[in-house]
Amino acid sequence: MTLRINDTVPDFQAETDQGPISFHDWIGDSWAILFSHPKDYTPVCTTEFGAVAQLAAEWDKRGTKVIGVSVDGVEEHRGWKEDIAVVAGTAAGFPIIADGDLAVSKAFDMLPAEAYLPDGRTPADTATVRSVYIISPDKKLQLTMTYPMSVGRNFAEVLRALDGLQRTWGQPLATPANWETGQDVIVALSLDDAAAEAKFGTLEKKLPYLRFAKNPG
Repeated sequence: MTLRINDTVPDFQAETDQGPISFHDWIGDSWAILFSHPKDYTPVCTTEFGAVAQLAAEWDKRGTKVIGVSVDGVEEHRGWKEDIAVVAGTAAGFPIIADGDLAVSKAFDMLPAEAYLPDGRTPADTATVRSVYIISPDKKLQLTMTYPMSVGRNFAEVLRALDGLQRTWGQPLATPANWETGQDVIVALSLDDAAAEAKFGTLEKKLPYLRFAKNPG
């Protein structure tokens, strides 16, 4: 089945380079980001893991746990992290799931049910295992991004999207294009003008259906 936004994400047990986890228990009451890669020791993925490592303080500030997944094994993950630290200039402190049987990749709809790892596999065999999933504390999928092999992910955008999700989660608010933390937000049409102003204060009404609030608390 296709995993859609607002679906409860699959729970699973898996081995990581930091020991076994049960995914929902590992998330706990935090936000979580699962980001996947087709293979260890590949160039673009190494730069991406490094980017995530460099943002460790930012994830912590937002109460967000990050975890990688790759189709290689625990020992490969541990060795690869040494290369990641060289590139990033900092250690990758987050766990990486060993998904050799593709169970996680298939559960998250990254690969079809009939996918398998052939002998002498290359990253092309798991090319679609290159996605980002942002998950809220209630274990529901809030956002997903999938990239091709040739384009490295922009983790500054992942961070911005996380900020937007946390800013609007459970509130009748949305963020406009190119929104950054601290900027005005859009009030949902589920509130009429009177209810919106009672809740968020004076609105900037650009159009009858486009109303901005001054970054309400």
